[in-house]
Amino acid sequence: MISELFARPGPANSAAALAVLQAGITRCGVNQVVVASTWGDTGLAAARLLKGSGVNLVVVTHNVGFQEPGSREMSAATRAEIEALGGRVCTGTMPFRNIGTAIRAKQHYSQQDTIANTLRLYGQGIKVCVEIVMMAADAGLISTDDVLAVAGTGRGADTVAWIAPQSSNRLFDLKIRAILAKPSHW
Repeated sequence: MISELFARPGPANSAAALAVLQAGITRCGVNQVVVASTWGDTGLAAARLLKGSGVNLVVVTHNVGFQEPGSREMSAATRAEIEALGGRVCTGTMPFRNIGTAIRAKQHYSQQDTIANTLRLYGQGIKVCVEIVMMAADAGLISTDDVLAVAGTGRGADTVAWIAPQSSNRLFDLKIRAILAKPSHW
């Protein structure tokens, strides 16, 4: 069901990915959207696009301290603008990266690497879509009703996935129903 296959990954696809998202809301019959956005650019674009639509928008950022202890990558002003437009921002632990990093530091290998790398066979954006949906579910910001997830390879958006969400402790009950947009290679 891929409706858009981008020639290359990256932020040049953001506008087209958000157009796929907008069409997918009606096509897939969902009213929940989860968007990955480190600095807030993609989240803000999604918030502007969905303003007043009644869609539950959750913008997921990296955890506090991702780059350096105590730091936040999304500015308070950007976060406030997303929230003023009706979106909610989720800053939480990334299940694959953070737990895997901690285990790897102790054991030099982590099972989470296997799961994340398997999802990356479909592209970095698919791995991120699954991860942000679990993060939003863990935070109680989405229900278990279907969701559209938007992520990218690096900055911007180049992947849209239709997902039946679950919290991270129920990873294997989460289902990727369809990939609506992705890069052909990355």
